Amino acid sequence: MDLSEINSAELRQFVQDHLSEDPALLLLKHQGKVKFDLKTAVQQIAARQKAAKKLPDWVANADLIFPATISLEQSSSEETARFKTDHLSGEAMIDLTGGFGVDCYYLSENFGKAIYCEQNEELAAIAEHNLNMLAPRKFEVVSCDGLDFLQKTELQFDLIYVDPARRGSGNQKLYKLQDCQPDVVNAWELMKSKSNRILLKVSPMLDISQAWSELPEIQKITVVSVKNEVKELLLYWEKGREEAEKQIEVRDLGSDLPGFDFSPSEEEAVSSVLGEVEQYLIEPISGILKAGAFTLFGERFGLKKLDRNSHLYTGPAIPSQIPGRIFEVIREISPKKQEIKSLFPAGKINVICRNYVTGAEELKKKLGLKDGGEDFLIGTKTQSGYKVFWCKRVNSLTQNPLTPQSS
Repeated sequence: MDLSEINSAELRQFVQDHLSEDPALLLLKHQGKVKFDLKTAVQQIAARQKAAKKLPDWVANADLIFPATISLEQSSSEETARFKTDHLSGEAMIDLTGGFGVDCYYLSENFGKAIYCEQNEELAAIAEHNLNMLAPRKFEVVSCDGLDFLQKTELQFDLIYVDPARRGSGNQKLYKLQDCQPDVVNAWELMKSKSNRILLKVSPMLDISQAWSELPEIQKITVVSVKNEVKELLLYWEKGREEAEKQIEVRDLGSDLPGFDFSPSEEEAVSSVLGEVEQYLIEPISGILKAGAFTLFGERFGLKKLDRNSHLYTGPAIPSQIPGRIFEVIREISPKKQEIKSLFPAGKINVICRNYVTGAEELKKKLGLKDGGEDFLIGTKTQSGYKVFWCKRVNSLTQNPLTPQSS
């Protein structure tokens, strides 16, 4: 990618003028009719369209350059990047795996100086342009292996940030930390010797117990979700807190739901109270399920669990400020096509299956249903067997859980 070509006034104006148009059609329509590299211009338009929801402020900035699709897919959103800045500050920080630079930019806000490292020379050049546009003279951009730089430098940092690549040479997904690049497990002592704090962003698919098995000195793990979809796990270490009890935080961005904090020892110390379905069914937000707070969730909110492996909870009333989806149970129904058709002649009802004999798609196909409306069929296993319940949604995940919605 020729950055000087991208910075030409004609190309940049073309990009701004055609942001809402189909990139493929633009190629056909303007081929041979412009003096700049049309493919580069169209790539910039396509990248901005793809990043519009994820990086709205960056997309709105006409001076910034966007990389190929894969780098956009791997970057944090502005929302999750801003979240990482909480309680992190100091004189100097370093991002060992800079990528597109979104995390590095937002993390740097509370630091005097930031060093960005990236092995991909083209991506590093794009990031250098963008970071200098966003915060002139704050960043040192180095196109190199971040661990090599860390090994050779005499500098000390108040924060080391790493987002290891999670795909292997065959594009397969990697879930163990030591299999990712860079290998933060083998580099752990080096990183500790160079910084007071270490922050790792890892795959949302990583098992939390696996993270602590590989890096037992990690003190806190934060499960970050956006509107009930787990996006990333953040692993924290801070010098001087070696004796602190391990903690897990759950945060759902984009909703008004409260966080859920606990220690693994708390989860191990309580037992679930099992019971049959009462007036309400509650499904914890995805971050709580990812964090493994299967017994503590019920204990904290005074709820019964339907079955040991059914992560649905029940009670006669709605607990205050509970981080989960709430459903009011109308009644149990038989999952037979004739009965369902008589109850829902339009064939529209949302279907959820949790620890049920089939998945939701299979059950919908069997009963001839399509998702829609405010009614729900929830298939699950209780102490007395597999059952299906007709429910009404009481709350959405972007509103106060105590505020009922009209059906």
